[in-house]
Amino acid sequence: MKPKTIALVAHDNRKKDLIEWVEFNKETLKRHKLICTGTTGRMVEAALMQNRSKGEPKLDIRLLKSGPLGGDQQLGALICEGEVDVLFFLWDPMQPQPHDVDVKALLRISSLYNIPTATNRSTADFIISSPLFASDYEPKTKSFSEYIGRPIDF
Repeated sequence: MKPKTIALVAHDNRKKDLIEWVEFNKETLKRHKLICTGTTGRMVEAALMQNRSKGEPKLDIRLLKSGPLGGDQQLGALICEGEVDVLFFLWDPMQPQPHDVDVKALLRISSLYNIPTATNRSTADFIISSPLFASDYEPKTKSFSEYIGRPIDF
């Protein structure tokens, strides 16, 4: 199985939950490429580096900008380019976000491109423990050729 590219994002009130989840799943996550937004990425990096022996390979973590500073949009662009296999986005449904439109756009793009997306810890547990997670799974994508090739009327 080739490594998956896994995006990890969490709102402030969910960062602790994501870090606990990362620590619980770190042996699985270490075998994959990780993309994280801002502070979440630095926290994930610290959690995965803890207790790492000197003989282990360096972790493959790509840090984007913080969500409110454009990180959500960067991640959405990577999904559009086919560079993300799974999105774990623990968002806080009880807190207003200054970048709410970006959050909605990211979730829309992950759905549009049929990316497995977990927005809570239970779904994250189901995805990472699925036999499909440990295989070379290719999600079926919808063709948008009709939309792209539609006539343009002025």
